[in-house]
Amino acid sequence: MHDKVDLSKEDKVILHNLEENRKQVPTSEEHLEEEEKLIADLEGQRSFEKNQWEFWLIGTVAFLWSTYQLYVAVVPTNGVFVRSVHLAFAFALCFMMFPMYKSHILKYKIPWHAFTFAIIGALGALYVYIDYAGLSMRPGDYLQRDVVIGVITMIILLEASRRALGMALSIIAIVFLIYDYFGQYMPDLIAHKGASITKLTGQMYLTTEGIFGVPLGVSAGFVFLFVLFGALLERAGAGDYFINMAYAALGKYRGGPATASVAASGLTGIMSGSSIANTVTTGTFTIPLMKRLGFPAHKAAAVEVAASTNGQLMPPIMGAAAFIIAEFLGLAYTDVVMAAFIPAFVSYFALFYIVHLESLKLGLEGEDPSKLGKVWDIFIKGIHYIIPIFFLIYTLIILRESAQSAALSAIQFMMLIMVVQKPIGAFFKKEKITKAIWLEGFSDIAIGMVNGAKNMVPIAIATGVAGMVVGSVTLTGIGQVLIEVIEELSNGNIIAILVLTGIISLILGMGLPTTANYIIMASLTAPIIISLAFDNGFLIPTIAAHLFVFYFGILADDTPPVGIAAYAAAGIAKSDPIKTGIQGFAYDIRTAILPFAFFFNNKLLLIAGVDAADPDNPALWQWITNPAEIALIFIMAVIGMFAFSSATQSYFLTKLNILERLIFMIIVPMMLVPNIMQEWLHLPHEYVAYVIGIVIYIGLYLSEKRKEKLIPIPLKAQS
Repeated sequence: MHDKVDLSKEDKVILHNLEENRKQVPTSEEHLEEEEKLIADLEGQRSFEKNQWEFWLIGTVAFLWSTYQLYVAVVPTNGVFVRSVHLAFAFALCFMMFPMYKSHILKYKIPWHAFTFAIIGALGALYVYIDYAGLSMRPGDYLQRDVVIGVITMIILLEASRRALGMALSIIAIVFLIYDYFGQYMPDLIAHKGASITKLTGQMYLTTEGIFGVPLGVSAGFVFLFVLFGALLERAGAGDYFINMAYAALGKYRGGPATASVAASGLTGIMSGSSIANTVTTGTFTIPLMKRLGFPAHKAAAVEVAASTNGQLMPPIMGAAAFIIAEFLGLAYTDVVMAAFIPAFVSYFALFYIVHLESLKLGLEGEDPSKLGKVWDIFIKGIHYIIPIFFLIYTLIILRESAQSAALSAIQFMMLIMVVQKPIGAFFKKEKITKAIWLEGFSDIAIGMVNGAKNMVPIAIATGVAGMVVGSVTLTGIGQVLIEVIEELSNGNIIAILVLTGIISLILGMGLPTTANYIIMASLTAPIIISLAFDNGFLIPTIAAHLFVFYFGILADDTPPVGIAAYAAAGIAKSDPIKTGIQGFAYDIRTAILPFAFFFNNKLLLIAGVDAADPDNPALWQWITNPAEIALIFIMAVIGMFAFSSATQSYFLTKLNILERLIFMIIVPMMLVPNIMQEWLHLPHEYVAYVIGIVIYIGLYLSEKRKEKLIPIPLKAQS
């Protein structure tokens, strides 16, 4: 999924067709099929036409998986049973969808050995369900049969991960398994007594400490429903609606298509946890428009990459990590969303500003308003897409329903809309409402269920393999050893600890999907950050450390040379993918300072403080609920990120010199970590830091206005 790829001739043809479909019939069936085909191809999936039996076999299995997940969401079922069946479906689909290696022959047919892997993997996953009673009666005293099946299933899981996600995650899991088994032969610093094959298999496969642990449980219990909701929303036409709405509302402003790209990608992030899907969905429309208005190809692609990867920051899905964070920390899902709210939106506001600065540098104007649709007309025509999203937010935030219950209700609401939207549309157009129009809605629901299940395959496999890493940490106690190692490397300096952790997350994230990267880093380094922060006198809520590693994992998604989102965007823009990735990383560097900011200033997470006696207990955290205080924190953070963006982009109203850039950098900590500045500067209150920052910002603005008057014709930056 994150391997380095070059777009094939077929992909380029699909991209061209997508661009043409966007221009002609934005919501056509052909466009949706082309889009799905391109995303599948970029992720290395097999491709089948509707007249092939493989197409219907995969579709049937995927539909049954979605049906099962909806059933267990309604009917309470043993959690181990649900995880077992969840992984079995993922195995079956994975080996049918992803070939053993990239080959023209294997891409268009499913060989017999793929079915063999699928069946063995599915039966291995179902074994803990089938023999649940027997396994419960012999904990730790496993039969040879248990061990053999467990070993085979682990091997099958590692191969599934290699196919669906690339080599990185499988290699990491294998390294940990080797460490588990040969622990007594390791260097003294990390040595342990080692685990026998029986003990290792028991930990990884026959208990809920490994493969069938918390990550897979979250995937089966919560993530699937939210991904399914997103797939239904997309199938109903919400993706094109968000793009058209963003373009109509923002297209007339300076750099309009780029601004619309940022808005559309943020909205698409509500539906999708995939940066690739975000890039393809919005990029085929926005990138050609950006180029037409004057954006260099690599910058047009980079804006889309930055916006699409940041889509994973957006609640409610957050790249599937929100649910796992909640489960790991024992938090309500709504609390995770609340904590993630300000950083996510501040990041997007900063990207809007960066796009504005790029437009100023390039001397670009907005789109001709006469070429844009009327915002109100577009809004009203698609308002039924917004209602389910607000319904979901209402049930989560206001009614405080569980994530599973809220997602299920939203899915039911979405299905109802899909059934009636076309008959109602025909009624208002005074067309005859035929049986075919009614059936079209049910067909869209079925396709949405199939797409939702197919989208879940990499997530389910990733959480299963990541569970093996979590199981290794529990089995060997490596976490405590890592605390000593990192403390030694960083010399106990909290900044050095965070930088080291961020770099590790960034490197791991280049080869891992966001969810798996988060799970591994949360298991290995988040406890270390919390422990060493405490030793350095910082009492922080555990969610700050978890979001820290999550953000750096996302930042890796557009980092060359393996950021596949950059390859997808470069294919659309016809630009160099490495150059695109580097530019996208430059735009996303703002995302790298946010984790440091909310780590030291927990108010950015809407947490005023923790209990000194029990800082790890979420029930004792002091949440900020005053709307005025929330608004102040948000606005000051936005100003701080604007200052950082101006400094890194070397532009405000005019081109900045070195001194002006340094002054802008002084504003950043005043706005983002006023509590630290209060301590360092001995200020009477942290709000004084806000005042100092604003005064400096206003001073720079006035200075820039004077400079601007001396430059009657803006200097166009070299592209």
